[in-house]
Amino acid sequence: MLLGGLGAAGTAVGGAGLWWSLASRPSSRLAPEAGVELSQPSEMRSAGGRLEVRLEARAGQLQLAGRQARALGYNGGIPGPTLRVQPGDVLSVRLSNSLDQPTNLHVHGLHVSPEGAGDNVFVVVNPGAAFDYEYRIPADHPPGVYWYHPHHHGMVADQIFAGLYGAIIVEDPEPLPVSTERVLVISDTTLDSGGSVVPVSQMERMLGREGELILVNGQSNPEFTARPGQRERWRIINACVARYLSLRLDGQQVQLLGMDSGRYPAPSAVEELFLVPGNRADLLVTTAAGDSILRAAYYDRGSMAGMMGQGRGPRQSGRPDTAGAALATLRVTGSSGPSPSPTGSPLPPSQHPLPAFPEPDDLRTAPVAARRQLTLSSGMGMGMGMGGGMMGFTINGREFNAARTDTTVTAGTVEEWTLTNPGPMDHPFHLHVWPMQVVEEGGQALPQPEWRDVVNVPAQGRVKVRVAFRDFAGRSVYHCHILDHEDLGMMGVIEVR
Repeated sequence: MLLGGLGAAGTAVGGAGLWWSLASRPSSRLAPEAGVELSQPSEMRSAGGRLEVRLEARAGQLQLAGRQARALGYNGGIPGPTLRVQPGDVLSVRLSNSLDQPTNLHVHGLHVSPEGAGDNVFVVVNPGAAFDYEYRIPADHPPGVYWYHPHHHGMVADQIFAGLYGAIIVEDPEPLPVSTERVLVISDTTLDSGGSVVPVSQMERMLGREGELILVNGQSNPEFTARPGQRERWRIINACVARYLSLRLDGQQVQLLGMDSGRYPAPSAVEELFLVPGNRADLLVTTAAGDSILRAAYYDRGSMAGMMGQGRGPRQSGRPDTAGAALATLRVTGSSGPSPSPTGSPLPPSQHPLPAFPEPDDLRTAPVAARRQLTLSSGMGMGMGMGGGMMGFTINGREFNAARTDTTVTAGTVEEWTLTNPGPMDHPFHLHVWPMQVVEEGGQALPQPEWRDVVNVPAQGRVKVRVAFRDFAGRSVYHCHILDHEDLGMMGVIEVR
């Protein structure tokens, strides 16, 4: 199953000072250390309905790809700590900025208020300053895997590429019977021979950068072990700036529990898992003896040809589309006899029934208050402030302007949006705060509700979604989650009132 302008350029250049101080354009690359034991990020868990966290964003010498690297991290680690909360909790985060450039924080996928100290991407935390965020998580918030990362416009791609990201887990009301739970944050970056993060060219920004190193929890092809017949839960996050992931784990039984904030009524068997940048997946893996490699096959997301006025042109080529890059290696050995389960039963967790999951909400029969079309475009001279030789990245013909509201919605209503992409490259579309139900792809209706907060809009394609603007009012954003494209202007402001 396959699941599926001048002003902008000036901003990007203005934010590049850190990267040119961290690294000069390299003549060679750092060789990663592969095959080490998979590590898990540190964890912080809520208690008594609260989780209070201090996150410091800082540049320094950090472990990355098995080497000492000059990179960025939260609390000295890549990824940052995993934050575990319950529905109904209050998550308080003091973000301290020890960088030499502004930053802020976005809790990607959480259905929380975008106002004030909530998931407010218009907050700017300057160097040397701190900001106290407070996220009140609804009591009926969907369980699942989410993540946090910077969202200061013009610097998002650079800061994530250098290591600023971490996982958020909203726990299930009833724990699932599994022997082990793993958080797997997949990212990519490029390091020079001295271990510094490599700055990227303007052309790489326009295409959407893809790092030479694909990492899991900051490690290069780490290894981990299990016994046969165990049921494990894997929480996977695509934290890459622009890389699409087409994942396989041959030789193992893999079931999908949910994607993004969407949970299926029952887990479904999958052979291939497709994650665009920002997507997450919640998996059950029942282990079988032998070695299995988690691989990412190359996905062709389009070319620059049409953007440069040359027509659609051929899609990207020149990369081997074979078995794919090895991300991590699972070694399953030993006996398959019973082992203690979380409930104390002598049966292994793989033989325990899963709790029933509720049917997902379905907006297909809901009254629609408004229908809109959002067009994600890229091409020569398209931006409002761009000269004839500059590349534009726009939504409905306009580059991002934080002072302008592009879409105004009535609180409590359901809207239907048709997302169109006339260009030669795929664009993953992300809406903050309010999840989207995908109802149609390429003119074909979906047979069951699919809930996402990042939806891929294929080159020269369209996707139709419905959004229930419930629970929260305020200003937020929607944008392309190829984060270079967001930084270059492919983002709009939405206000719910």
